[in-house]
Amino acid sequence: MRVLVTEDERQLADGVAEALRRRSMAVDVCYDGEAALERLAVNAYDVLVLDRDLPGVHGDEVCQQVVGGGGETRVLMLTAAVSIRDRVDGLGLGADDYLTKPFALAELVARVQALGRRARPALPPVLELAGVVLDQPHHRVYRDGELLALSPKEYAVLAVLMRAGGTVVSAEELLEKAWDENADPFTNAVRVAVMTLRRKLGEPPVITTVPGAGYRFGG
Repeated sequence: MRVLVTEDERQLADGVAEALRRRSMAVDVCYDGEAALERLAVNAYDVLVLDRDLPGVHGDEVCQQVVGGGGETRVLMLTAAVSIRDRVDGLGLGADDYLTKPFALAELVARVQALGRRARPALPPVLELAGVVLDQPHHRVYRDGELLALSPKEYAVLAVLMRAGGTVVSAEELLEKAWDENADPFTNAVRVAVMTLRRKLGEPPVITTVPGAGYRFGG
């Protein structure tokens, strides 16, 4: 899942981003509405975590442009306002969910995960293929009943491959969905992550390299 966090309180924005990254999400961060619109124009995000009260380009305008663009990005709007009227107004702009400050990071993470599932064709929360179980609600992976210790990036790569349902996923697509905007497209980060993931998944191999095309889960 790829997420854009837009919040002018930098410490809060960075804290939210770190909490989401711990759940294996690729997260970009910006601190004003203009920067958010620039990133939204060039990157495909599953979820936008958006502070409503942004300086410059207001969060309401950002939300309206996202919704009006007809894309699949879901919007979780944040605000310090607590009145029911404010919440109704925010949802009326097209936001998919609304969270008032202060909030628990665990709740925000859960809401982002829920919105992310709505940003793509519906899949069950627990996926099982070739003896591998991806338990997304609990952020765990099992192979033949054994719990595996995966890094956040390995988990993210596995999730993309398993969600593809046996179709080939290119290295470019993995880089786009599992890494943030700071990733260097010319590095071997994808190859290394797949290599370590294969080793941890064990035998028999369940990730196949398709020369010139990418990777396929399921052999």
